[in-house]
Amino acid sequence: MGMLDGKVAIITGAGRGLGKEEALAMAREGCNILVNDLGASFDGTGNETKVADEVAEEIKALGVNAVANYDSVTDFNKAKGMIDQAVSELGRLDIIVNNAGILRDRMLFNMAEEEFDAVIAVHLKGTFNMMRHGAAYFRSQIKEGNMKKKSGRIINTASDAGLLGNMGQANYGAAKAGIAAMTNIGSMELKKYATVNCIVPMARTRLTTDATPKMAAIMKKKDKSGMDVFHPSNVAPLVVYLASKKARRITGEVYRIAGDKLWVFRGWDTVKRIDNNGEGFTPQKIAERMPKLMEDLPEKPSIMNVAGELLEG
Repeated sequence: MGMLDGKVAIITGAGRGLGKEEALAMAREGCNILVNDLGASFDGTGNETKVADEVAEEIKALGVNAVANYDSVTDFNKAKGMIDQAVSELGRLDIIVNNAGILRDRMLFNMAEEEFDAVIAVHLKGTFNMMRHGAAYFRSQIKEGNMKKKSGRIINTASDAGLLGNMGQANYGAAKAGIAAMTNIGSMELKKYATVNCIVPMARTRLTTDATPKMAAIMKKKDKSGMDVFHPSNVAPLVVYLASKKARRITGEVYRIAGDKLWVFRGWDTVKRIDNNGEGFTPQKIAERMPKLMEDLPEKPSIMNVAGELLEG
């Protein structure tokens, strides 16, 4: 018995990297998959339908059903079409994994409007499109008695580039931080219909090697024990778990996963406060008191800190 026997999932960007590993891992647990991938390069240009087709064939070889879809998540109506296709060709829909993504890195003073818009469109709007139509489907099915309450699953993908920050990725980071926020709000709004959670993977993909050359050398390293900590297959088990019945009480959470380590985030928590003894602050008083507020603050974590921690084992 698999953890996802008989379930149906849509996985966006499932033709390569993380999405492919997630699709195969879910299929091994009995899940039928709509494999969405337009077959573009890491910057979102071009298309190659065989990318989705090949993964769909691999999934079928595992003994479950799969269909391919080549549409862009940026299109509101085509996102709805993915929901419809899953239902018509696979019989139902239980799980949505939002994984599709591109990169167009540039420092803010050089970033073109189109480079910002394209990245926001795929990551943030694409996640919204799939969540919006998926949520409507889950809600209607539960109201009609075809699904149990809170049985839908939505799993989003954020990044440390948004939660911790990374130079040259204002567009990507803003989108990924927005996805974490949308996960939190979505979990509140859909509490009767679906769980909504978010993963923050640190893994070797085209976005962390081809598109981000400064990360390529680190992503190829193994930890002291010899574990390939950045292999994308290490991320997939968390997605399987969050998609399963065993995670039915978990919603609104953001998890980082890499190698043999799993973290849980707690968002923008405040770490220190000063009071002004019952009076409103003046600019002068803030100038006077600010040094005290900024004293002995915990160090901000960084992507490089996290990568170093992983390689230490």
